Amino acid sequence: MQYEKIKKATFLSRPNRFIAMVELDDREVVCHVKNTGRCRELLVSGATVYLCHSDNPNRKTQYDLIAVEKSGLLINMDAQAPNAVFAEWAKAGKFRSDLQTFKPETVYQSSRFDFYWETSTQQGFVEVKGVTLEEHGVVRFPDAPTERGVKHIHELMNAKQAGYQAAIYFIVQLSPVRFFEPNGQTHPQFAQALQQAQAAGVEIAALSCTVTPNSITIDKPVPVVL
Repeated sequence: MQYEKIKKATFLSRPNRFIAMVELDDREVVCHVKNTGRCRELLVSGATVYLCHSDNPNRKTQYDLIAVEKSGLLINMDAQAPNAVFAEWAKAGKFRSDLQTFKPETVYQSSRFDFYWETSTQQGFVEVKGVTLEEHGVVRFPDAPTERGVKHIHELMNAKQAGYQAAIYFIVQLSPVRFFEPNGQTHPQFAQALQQAQAAGVEIAALSCTVTPNSITIDKPVPVVL
């Protein structure tokens, strides 16, 4: 996944979850934050951030904040990037080598899963989660309680019981990392649901990404510790 027209800036403040104030070319600029999560450990005053310029004249802001530097790591913060890079990765044959159907945003019962896929012998659903929370090489999800995330896990378990393949892929928007684990301290119900899903046969996987100021690409599998 490529970005164009990237600018380097300095983070100043985040008045609300949608916008940030940054210093760009010696002036204060309002930009859109492409991640509504808390990101408190990332968006700290003085942090180096990367902005993507938009040519849309109807936008209220000219820039999107897409990445941030933290302790020598470059972390992509674009909440839309995980689905995009997973789709690129899957279509390149790295998810299932014999994919015949691969569709985004597919409804099953009361859920809308990120992807639906078919091969000649199987069919299934994938839910994708972006991960930006890192500490000493360990990455965790979520960074805030997510009842929606717990609901998705249980409904993937239902799909698995109904005969579908089911998977949750955590796309780690940085590298290198040591391993992934659920953030049980922040949301114990999510960690518990993930353990139940694994026991029920739902595939739980994590993939790190190579990140540059103007790109993000899936790199390699990351160990998952539940």
